[in-house]
Amino acid sequence: MEKEVKIYPRVIERIEDWPIYRLSKDRAEFLREIDEHTFQRLTAKHKKDLSDVLVKTIYQERIRIKEDPWKVDPPNDRSFWNRISKRLIKKSLDRDDAEARAVSEEILQKIIHRYSEEIVGTFQIKTFRFAQRFLTAFFNRIFNAAVGRSIRAMFRGKRNLFERLNIVGDVETVRSLFQHGTVVVVPTHNSNLDSILVGYAMDQIMGLPSFSYGAGLNLYNFGPAAYYMNRLGAYRVDRRKKNSIYLETLKTMSRLSIQRGVNSLFFPGGTRSRDGAIETDLKMGLLGTVVEAQRAAVSRSSTLNLQPSTPAKIFVVPLVICYNFVLEAPFLIEQHLRNTGKENYIRLKDEGTSIRSWFWFIWRFFSTSSDITLSVGKPMDVMGNFVDAEGKSFDRYGNELDIREYFRSRGEITEDRQREEEYTKLLAERIAERYHVENVVLSSHLVAHAVFEMLSHQNPKLDLFGILRLPHDEYLFPFRAVEEVVEQMQETLFEWERKGKIKLAPELRLSPAEIVRDGVKNLGIYHTEKPLQFTKEGEIVSSDFRVLYFYHNRLSNYGLDKAVYWKAEEIEVLKVED
Repeated sequence: MEKEVKIYPRVIERIEDWPIYRLSKDRAEFLREIDEHTFQRLTAKHKKDLSDVLVKTIYQERIRIKEDPWKVDPPNDRSFWNRISKRLIKKSLDRDDAEARAVSEEILQKIIHRYSEEIVGTFQIKTFRFAQRFLTAFFNRIFNAAVGRSIRAMFRGKRNLFERLNIVGDVETVRSLFQHGTVVVVPTHNSNLDSILVGYAMDQIMGLPSFSYGAGLNLYNFGPAAYYMNRLGAYRVDRRKKNSIYLETLKTMSRLSIQRGVNSLFFPGGTRSRDGAIETDLKMGLLGTVVEAQRAAVSRSSTLNLQPSTPAKIFVVPLVICYNFVLEAPFLIEQHLRNTGKENYIRLKDEGTSIRSWFWFIWRFFSTSSDITLSVGKPMDVMGNFVDAEGKSFDRYGNELDIREYFRSRGEITEDRQREEEYTKLLAERIAERYHVENVVLSSHLVAHAVFEMLSHQNPKLDLFGILRLPHDEYLFPFRAVEEVVEQMQETLFEWERKGKIKLAPELRLSPAEIVRDGVKNLGIYHTEKPLQFTKEGEIVSSDFRVLYFYHNRLSNYGLDKAVYWKAEEIEVLKVED
């Protein structure tokens, strides 16, 4: 049975009117702005130690080239940094004079421009339209083939990918905000498929114009991907580069892009959630550029004597991506456990970067009844205040606020880095808080959480790593016991939902027994080693406690285990005897 899906009309019909296209048309001037602003900030910050910053950057880059080269790296990478190094040694180091300073600044400008050229992409209308048609047709063909269980069904079916995507939240308010300011979407990050699915949903379902978004430079190692991402508004992010010059250039690009009204999308968690939990520790870098851009915007509007009724505002929209199963779960949890436990785990290949694994995942996803839910959070201003469809900010008591007041000092709009750092921390905390409120609990989340809590309760003297080392083939979880724990947790979730603390998927309104069956089925769809599956007798077992722990963690920050009355004789995990 086909699902009814609401498809929204375009917010901005003409692609030529999209902010990201206008920015791309002015790329040369945009690069000049990035170079100039980055240079000014770095020279002001490093008046006395600029040569030290250059030395450190050159050293880190030469180590990167030697120890971690990528196919996508420019062919003259090594020669560029060798040439820069020689010039710095010859003309600048060990000299304290105007000439040395001038040479250091010249070298800094060259490095900044090299980085800005690498980071900034373009947006080509022809490429976008082709990609839009091709990807939509491709995914829909795969969908029809998977549902029809045959290649022939690929061409005779009329089903669409969006039948597998559930969009919840106040989409209408978000759409309205494009008429009142710049929108920054900040999703949770679970899988390498996130960008594709979010981009598809915002374009094909929500009717939003394309966003500027960050793409890992490693993805450009694959030629076709590099070609399209270079022309679809992506900016390149090289996570190998940790030096201050690169990071400042990246942040300046983000800030200036938002100031120009380009809608932006980035993952504030920085990378995929390794443990499966919803992010709580967000990165300040790109979030800080949102706050800075808002201050610059209100400063400009104040200079132009614009009234508060016409503010230049930036809106932040949290987006929670909810999967029943995650493509890279085994790799991610192994990496998390190695990093936190310092254990000698076997290094696994990241299957999430394999094109073949993506197709296999998509096929399995389409051929099941499992959906992906995108929960669109309530829009906020950069201070975390909720906004209405007209972009007006309100405090918790419903009083309207003027965003400009947050940036005033003695009646004037001022730049205060320390103040803005505190605002960024508050915004990060607010986004993390909203992630947990906007999260949609799926049956797989609840059942995995319940079963792993039962395992932990059965082994109270063991720490996490001791539990994960338990022989999984010796443990069996009685269906009735799992059902009872799920029922108790379900009651608490209903209460939280009534209070607006969390969202529940429709299947969470089924009976506890039906939830258990649905959750186990979804967790057993994809992985070779099943986190949960049924025995012939209808009881529940796990083939991989570590992956089960990954899915359990989706609800780990809620304290849901406190909802259970642990009666050992009723919910005991049966240890399988020889």
